[in-house]
Amino acid sequence: MVIVTERAYQPVADLGDPDDYRPNSSMAFVFDPERPDGAYVAGLTLICEEIAVGDRIPLHRHPTVEEIVYVDSGSAEITVGDEKRIVGAGGIAFIPPGAPHETRNVGETTVHLHAIFPTPIIDIEMLERLPAPGTEADAPQPAASVNLRANWG
Repeated sequence: MVIVTERAYQPVADLGDPDDYRPNSSMAFVFDPERPDGAYVAGLTLICEEIAVGDRIPLHRHPTVEEIVYVDSGSAEITVGDEKRIVGAGGIAFIPPGAPHETRNVGETTVHLHAIFPTPIIDIEMLERLPAPGTEADAPQPAASVNLRANWG
């Protein structure tokens, strides 16, 4: 067991995704560090995210992976499929595989949330774009699997 007390937040714009350009928002990927004896939690991933005022996580889906989003603070409009609600601290969204979802900061302060995945390998398909400068006319990137632990662990 490892207790993690620090996170390395990175601007979302610096993560290299031309479909999700949010220079005022940031996120941190948190994993139980690998150990030589293999006694670590390999199958869970926690993403801590700070969504700036007016920013949103664009509409996307994870075709084969479920997700839980927990709002720690702020006011967020969360859409999962056809359901849309404004939630504050303590709001939780359970997102089944394949469900289109997005989160929008609708308040006057930063939204702090945590997303939990049952794997470090996340498949993602962007259904909307927040295009990086110079990519405004591009189509969304094709659906892909991303190994978060390998890239940011």
